[in-house]
Amino acid sequence: MSVIFFDIGETLADPHVDPDGSLRLQPLPRVIAVLDALGEVRKGIISNPGSGDGAVARAADALAQAFPGRFTDEALVHWGVKDSREIFDRAVASTGGATADDCVFVGENARERAFAREAGMRTATHPVFAVAAMENRPVFRVRIELPDGTDQSALTAAMSSAEAVPVRVVSQRLVVATATTRGTEALERAGFTVDVQGGVEELAETEKFVSDLLARGEAVFEGEEPTPGTTHVVTREDDGRLTVRRLRFVR
Repeated sequence: MSVIFFDIGETLADPHVDPDGSLRLQPLPRVIAVLDALGEVRKGIISNPGSGDGAVARAADALAQAFPGRFTDEALVHWGVKDSREIFDRAVASTGGATADDCVFVGENARERAFAREAGMRTATHPVFAVAAMENRPVFRVRIELPDGTDQSALTAAMSSAEAVPVRVVSQRLVVATATTRGTEALERAGFTVDVQGGVEELAETEKFVSDLLARGEAVFEGEEPTPGTTHVVTREDDGRLTVRRLRFVR
């Protein structure tokens, strides 16, 4: 049986630190409905609780307050940094018999999803796509064109019950999103024109490459001043894609 592990920040919820120092999690749109729709599917957490004394306890309390009764198996809750495959290997081992291919990691960070895949897990960018990942159905980057006379609220309503998530509003009539084939078909039935651009995880490999370049100080974004170590310039296109241009070769 599948086990689905979720990151917290920017995936399940927005974290807030209250004046008394306590951590509060505000569930993101559609998350509660997705978790409840999963029913008896085993659910766990792989997330960084932050630093400082008591960070894990604060994160655990906030999780229980924000999502009561939804992450009850403590063996499936893993706190720590996600900077290698190690924490994902531990998560798989904690399932009590599920294989890595039975496990899904849901997280917004492309680099962290890449580490999860190194451990053999399936991945999803958003909780809406958790079932698609379980069923090994791909998610695509898509461009959605709104018909004349249709406003953004109509698209929001159509997306609310579909396997589709907005990424960026390019203009009043063009939105970049992610969607499964089922989501794409639902939006087309609702009257929107959908252009499929490519697989999300394929595009995520480019984003991981860019992230690694930036982390090593070897790339800057277009318009920033290059440093002596800069080898690449990164441009964010109108549809949200990242493209990379080589400045020079390192000798």
